[in-house]
Amino acid sequence: MRSVKQRDAVSWDPSRQHRFVTGDGTALHVETSGPADSELTLVLVHGWTQDHRTWDGVVARLGDSVRTLRYDLRGHGGSAPAKPGTATIATLADDLAELIGDRVPNGPIVLAGHSMGGMTIMELSRRHPDLVARRVAGVAFVATSSGEMDRITLGLPGIAGSGAARFERRLAKLLAKNRRDALPLPLSVVRPGARLLVFGRRPQRADVDSVAEQLLCAHPASVAGFQDAISRHDCRVTLAALQGKPVIVLAGERDRLCPPPHAKVIADELPEAEFVRYPGAGHMLPQERAQEVSDRIAALVRRAARV
Repeated sequence: MRSVKQRDAVSWDPSRQHRFVTGDGTALHVETSGPADSELTLVLVHGWTQDHRTWDGVVARLGDSVRTLRYDLRGHGGSAPAKPGTATIATLADDLAELIGDRVPNGPIVLAGHSMGGMTIMELSRRHPDLVARRVAGVAFVATSSGEMDRITLGLPGIAGSGAARFERRLAKLLAKNRRDALPLPLSVVRPGARLLVFGRRPQRADVDSVAEQLLCAHPASVAGFQDAISRHDCRVTLAALQGKPVIVLAGERDRLCPPPHAKVIADELPEAEFVRYPGAGHMLPQERAQEVSDRIAALVRRAARV
């Protein structure tokens, strides 16, 4: 586990605004918005194969109500590829802890994680319990899971479901051998798969295009490594560290990647959490239900500010 150092906020250098370098030398792309003097900071963590743009619709609707920090996980978007052996949820949790120590050295924090971003927050609770206990004032788990991701069937029954899972693992192995910085595929090839796999009923074409574009920006070998890490993710017991904190759990009824029963497990472990299911929605709740997700997170921020 990398040590986390808080740095003096007085030494802020504007040229660093969009770039943060982790303890192991990996450069991450960072975006901030909202009032710089906000007492509370909302940190948004995106999911597998995506980047900070996942939260565009949510951030736009939040406006200037709260200071917001979002970033690209290593191996995704504008961040550097994951170094060999670092495409793990544990490494992402350490990155998040370091980023908080550097960019949000003081004040309460609300964390919101979509998919693998939610898993990163769970792992943060395991690896950095003091940070979570002292600084985290609320958490939003959006279309995510606490474990058993190696058993998903992509919503397909019987043999079809197990076959789809095997195909996903084989694809990950092929990607792991890819030495390119991005997948050499046109948007038109990726779009139909994204539409089918991660969206529910009647998605907006612009949202599907955005998801496909983000996937094409991700580093193939990093993506493969994180797929394996997701399949081994198991953080159900660590959820206890969040008891007593304001928590919301949001799930799409038609989510093929992190189905509603996975969200229900999280809610059951945190009985005081608010559990919301969205009929007709798939995995990409920040796009498909941007207004509703924004409203829920804004309410969580207000509640956390009162704690």
